[in-house]
Amino acid sequence: MPRPVLQVIASTSLQPMDLTTLRAVLWDLRPRLVPSRFEKAQQPDPATIQLGCRSLNGMVWLELSWQAEAPRLVEVNAPPRSGSGSTFAQQLQHTLRQLALVELHQSGFERVVEFKFAQRPGEPIQRVLVLELMGRHSNLLLLDEQRRIIALGRQVRDHQSRVRPLSTGDSYSPPPTLQGLAPDQTESFERWQERLSLVPIPLRKAFQQTYQGISPALAAQLAGDNLNTPVDSLGASQWSKLYDRWSLWLDQLENEQFALVLENDGRYTVWGSPKDEGHPQPSLALQLGALHQQCLEQRALARVSHDLRHRLERWRSKEQAAQDDQRHRLDATEGHGELQQQADALLCVGNPSRDQIDEAQSLYRRAKKLRRSRPILEQRLAHHQRRLELISESETFIEDQLSATWQDCPARLSALNDLREELDELLQPKETRRDARHQRRRDQPSPLELISPGRLTIQVGRNHRQNDWISLRQARSGDLWFHAQECPGSHVVLKSSNGLAEESDLAMATDLAAYFSRARGNKQVAVVMVPTDQLQRIPGAGPGTVRHGQAEIRWGDPQRAEQRLLAPSLSPQTG
Repeated sequence: MPRPVLQVIASTSLQPMDLTTLRAVLWDLRPRLVPSRFEKAQQPDPATIQLGCRSLNGMVWLELSWQAEAPRLVEVNAPPRSGSGSTFAQQLQHTLRQLALVELHQSGFERVVEFKFAQRPGEPIQRVLVLELMGRHSNLLLLDEQRRIIALGRQVRDHQSRVRPLSTGDSYSPPPTLQGLAPDQTESFERWQERLSLVPIPLRKAFQQTYQGISPALAAQLAGDNLNTPVDSLGASQWSKLYDRWSLWLDQLENEQFALVLENDGRYTVWGSPKDEGHPQPSLALQLGALHQQCLEQRALARVSHDLRHRLERWRSKEQAAQDDQRHRLDATEGHGELQQQADALLCVGNPSRDQIDEAQSLYRRAKKLRRSRPILEQRLAHHQRRLELISESETFIEDQLSATWQDCPARLSALNDLREELDELLQPKETRRDARHQRRRDQPSPLELISPGRLTIQVGRNHRQNDWISLRQARSGDLWFHAQECPGSHVVLKSSNGLAEESDLAMATDLAAYFSRARGNKQVAVVMVPTDQLQRIPGAGPGTVRHGQAEIRWGDPQRAEQRLLAPSLSPQTG
């Protein structure tokens, strides 16, 4: 099944799956999933199970998650094999083997779904998988035919909940009854308004405190601009429009008239819009699965980038303090000439005393020590400066990945994780590395590779190892090297050893070097172009640190490079 196409979500915020969304997902899944034969269970992360069931229409993969920040039931495309060896996944695989999913049950306004399994439709239920979507109290439980708990995603001890502890072997008890009234289509407008107006609070709180099944997202969809308006400030026309909206929601919920509408900020609705009966619609559950995956990936990207920036800032503070200390020590050596002169003056007097000779010798020793320490201190200063430059370049790599909207989120996340491993190797103290150089994956770096208008390959390093790889290890005579002038950024290599480079090829490589640099916000960026034969590794410096002789200065346009990267025909790839 093809992956549903979603617009890029501009935020990492994730709308929780409420009752209305759950009903819509179940409405979408039942015709395709019931009945179906269970085939596969795997656990990609500690709070998520993926189930594969085969029906007459083919294989359907479900994702059941009890993550506190994103509990969900969605459909996903066939996932990579991951986590099939976990204890919970093996218990599900063994217990549900050869059983058929014969019913998806959800009652009332509870966000609890029961997956009922039997040998075949019409026969007694042998196993029940219960998914509870209740925020931080979410859980997934496997029950036997007597509704005893066989396995569960999260054990709840007595000290964690006196009301409802859960562990294997216990009889399953449903969650506590929801507070508030169950919404009812037969309720009159006057009675409905009276209940909501009982306490002068904002309409949002009135909805959620009075009725069951009203999530913050649904309250906003029902109330619109009146969400935070106190109920005692609403006029008659506003109440009338609210009741019409309320009645529409209940009617579509009752008749299962759902249609998914996505917003750019990660929000969505599954009701209130007429269904397009003239065109086949993609699976609602699959679209929601893609939306959740996209938001979770962006959230992981933000979390990893924040962690990396925090570590870089900590490393920068440490290196800056060490550099300041070495500079202070170097400044203190400036007095070696004065000490030498003082010693000379003591020995130039007529018949110096023994004490004067001893003092002069002491001054000579101090002057010599200070003089000999200067080259060492200067080397240390250069070492700390190189590490500070490496940190600045790493920050540029992070900004590069966060702004690379032309690249899918998993690839960007993988690149940031590679950068984190690389920085651990380069910046961690030797005594805490645990021989990281040998533990680190030594697979071949995979720089970004693009095709120029003249059909030449252009390589872009996205971290320090990739810079080193394309500029020094893989470069051939005739290749050209590009880098933003006096600015942290990526190395760009035009493989002109494979053919004659035209001006359009040089311009594209120049634009890419400008874009993949700290100066990408400028309209024009100065870029140096040097044959790779002239590049030299700096002894003692980190990977990708080079020096070169005289270079040609070109001017790159970062915006033009970004347009090229966003163009579907360019199809940037790594490796």
